[in-house]
Amino acid sequence: MTEPTSPPPASTPATAGRRGMVLLAAFLGWMFDGLEMGIFPLIARPALQQMQANHGIMDDKFVGHWMGWVTAAFLLGAAGGGLLFGWLGDKVGRVRAMSMAILCYSIFTGLVYFAAEPWHLAALRFVAALGMGGEWALGVALVMEVWPEKNRPMLAGIIGAAANIGFALIATVGMFYAVTQETWRYVVVIGALPAALTFFVRLFVPESEKWQHAAAAKPTQPMKEIFSSPALIRPLLIATLLASVALIGTWGSVQWLPLWADKMAGPDLPKAKAYTQFLSALGSVFGCLLGAWMGGKFGRRPAYFLLCLVSLISCAWLFRGIDSYGASFLTLTFVVGTVTAAFYGWMPLYLPELFPTRVRATAQGLSFNAGRILAAVGALQMGALMQTFDGSYAQAGAVISLIYVFGLVLIWFAPETRGKPLPE
Repeated sequence: MTEPTSPPPASTPATAGRRGMVLLAAFLGWMFDGLEMGIFPLIARPALQQMQANHGIMDDKFVGHWMGWVTAAFLLGAAGGGLLFGWLGDKVGRVRAMSMAILCYSIFTGLVYFAAEPWHLAALRFVAALGMGGEWALGVALVMEVWPEKNRPMLAGIIGAAANIGFALIATVGMFYAVTQETWRYVVVIGALPAALTFFVRLFVPESEKWQHAAAAKPTQPMKEIFSSPALIRPLLIATLLASVALIGTWGSVQWLPLWADKMAGPDLPKAKAYTQFLSALGSVFGCLLGAWMGGKFGRRPAYFLLCLVSLISCAWLFRGIDSYGASFLTLTFVVGTVTAAFYGWMPLYLPELFPTRVRATAQGLSFNAGRILAAVGALQMGALMQTFDGSYAQAGAVISLIYVFGLVLIWFAPETRGKPLPE
């Protein structure tokens, strides 16, 4: 059953203010989520080099091996967080669960300051990622339920762009502050600052009326309903696989670009990784807006197909055609950042359209973050390929980015939802 198609009530100052507070809170939550995610690519190589020096090892095979494991731990934590906090969002409300998620990722990112071994990084990133994965699902559900249908493409773009603005902000820190083996710990302290946002969320952000009505009409048992309903299993599986393609491409190859730049530039240019991350993030901001616009303009399925095709071509050009740090590398980094991140504007538009209100946060969190489990496998494979290709980021990235071929076929098995109201 879907929502009535009658025109929504006229907007009032109170309604507009309520929607504005929801969007502001979600935007800040996503922005700091992106900032937290961007910290590790910036500090990874110097941190792991410092730790490997303690073991008498100095090569990028060690860095690649542990980068794969820490990234996998992050992705698994995000998957678990999407499930845990998505379930909480359907049980106790979007706003209350969102504040818990932000507090979780802030505290445990700050605690990375005390990491002394690679496994410490992996463990702390896992717990921090619980909050990051949860915040994404909750913020998407809250905004899409409070704002009207006509605004969905714009909002989906804002959702994706916000995280990448945070990613760019932390890269800017690295452009003015050289992140080295001696200084990387001070960067992670920044990750604890978003904890203050929880007070704003709890005090000023209104709860979703759709969730309140759904919870009042029927006790919510989202996990039981999802897995006992054949009508929900198919969209759950499709959403998981569609998210997996984008996530494997990002976390299995694109997120490694700052490390590759750091290696090519050498110790004389420690800010190379920050320039690379900044351009990738800047491209991602535009990409998220582009992906949402394409989904609204051309339809959900054609947009996804085009994004896979352009991502495949641009990644092949970067990983197979560049062998030194310079203008060509940085230009292609911006292009790849734009097209591969466009999926993160497309997914907040599409995923809410697959699930009814009473299970939306749980189902979104489950599908998007189950995709992160498969992406964790991709990150581990990137680490393994680094061993196979003698520490070559380019050769390993070229192999992983072939995942977009799968997306070209998969999307045609998904339903088209353009122009339809959110399921009730």
